[in-house]
Amino acid sequence: MGQGADPAASRAYAPAAQDSPFRDERTARDEAPQFVLPLVVRIERAEPPARTDALETAARAVLVMLSDERSVGAGEWAEAMRSWQDARIRKVVRRARGAEWRRAEALPGITVTGKSAEVRVFPPVPLDGWPKELARLQVSGTDLDDPELPPVDADPATPVLWLNPEVAMSAGKAMAQAGHGAQLAWWDLSDEDRTAWRETGFPLAVRTADPDRWPGLTTSGLPLVRDAGFTEIAPGSCTVVADHPALRG
Repeated sequence: MGQGADPAASRAYAPAAQDSPFRDERTARDEAPQFVLPLVVRIERAEPPARTDALETAARAVLVMLSDERSVGAGEWAEAMRSWQDARIRKVVRRARGAEWRRAEALPGITVTGKSAEVRVFPPVPLDGWPKELARLQVSGTDLDDPELPPVDADPATPVLWLNPEVAMSAGKAMAQAGHGAQLAWWDLSDEDRTAWRETGFPLAVRTADPDRWPGLTTSGLPLVRDAGFTEIAPGSCTVVADHPALRG
């Protein structure tokens, strides 16, 4: 992760609340050239990552990309990042193993490692302009399991990305949604809180909310992802609430 990133510079990309890039209604963002943030998760046959760890690692990968010095100011990825954030904020997760993963690692990007997961995030590309090494990777059917008991409760001091308990998503879709939630939290934080989060390595947890708690989370004023409905789920579905301690009322 770049340590010289200017958090205030990336703040300029944050959209106004009434023009959220995650709403399903058509807005001026749909008229801009459309870009996508590619993420590739390493899934080897013998040792696939745990689902929760993959979701958390993908969310951290998005934050690492947003805060990297190459993504802001005059950085080499900054123009692509601005173009991506000026339009719909699309993220697509694909999977790779073996030689596919090695080819993906050779492209410019950042690999973020969790307990069992590896996710590589790349600078945004045009919607129809994927590098051939990534375009050939599979996108559908990416699913994973948590082989052990359900994840323990998150520490109250740790940012939590709460998943909607009533919306079923593949692991790949859930990874993208967790990334959306992390990005909304990043946009809403003060410069001081951004710096503190970045300097501690972006600790976070992804958990499925208790069904009884979910309605309260969606009306709490915390950042809320409403999916635009491009894949898997209905447009306007609430998928993630980003519960960062610094954003709690």
